[in-house]
Amino acid sequence: MSANRKGRVLVVEDNPDLAFGLRNNLEIEGHEVRLAEDGPSGVAAAQSWRPDVVILDLMLPGMDGYRVLRTLRDAGFEAPVLILTARGEEADKVMGFRHGADDYVTKPFGVLELLARVQALLRRGGQAAGAPLDGFGNVTIDRAARTVRRAGATVSLAPMEYELLVALLDRRGAVVSRHDLMRQVWGYDASIVSRTVDTHVVELRRKLEADPAHPRHILTVRKAGYRLEL
Repeated sequence: MSANRKGRVLVVEDNPDLAFGLRNNLEIEGHEVRLAEDGPSGVAAAQSWRPDVVILDLMLPGMDGYRVLRTLRDAGFEAPVLILTARGEEADKVMGFRHGADDYVTKPFGVLELLARVQALLRRGGQAAGAPLDGFGNVTIDRAARTVRRAGATVSLAPMEYELLVALLDRRGAVVSRHDLMRQVWGYDASIVSRTVDTHVVELRRKLEADPAHPRHILTVRKAGYRLEL
């Protein structure tokens, strides 16, 4: 196993006990950590400190996590964001991804799981880009610049949406299982069950397909996974 990557982690959490616990555990792992206790201070810290990963609670005073996320993404902040939520409804998770989140953890959560997810986001964010140009249909991907265009117009993708798209593209039309995508894109063991892949696929279709309800390129293969029709 490769050595863990260390990084700058911003924790935006208004519960002081939880924030303190997260800080302690992240610092034990060797990360540099800063805390913000409300939405506005979280935005300010992210923009001034430029962390490698943000851990963001959704229920915050001053500005909720959705608004924090949208504000950062609209301002061009590209670092991975892991959202914390006490809610279990699928709609809340989809909303988080739609605003630019890369992953989520539902409270209560295990510290080891959260640390593993942070490490996966750090590894993914630190990987170098591959070959410069690729694409399908009217979508063009510039890997050197990590930009995506559809019919000539730039499409804003969250970092993990981009990585998922590239993972599908690299298979050149072959089927990829959800577990393989979780391992390749998020760095999680296949034993972790998550709808993360599915919700990211929904967002990719919304942004890149002419008719997201009837996709022509990002296809579901029943009981097998997904494939990209080139």
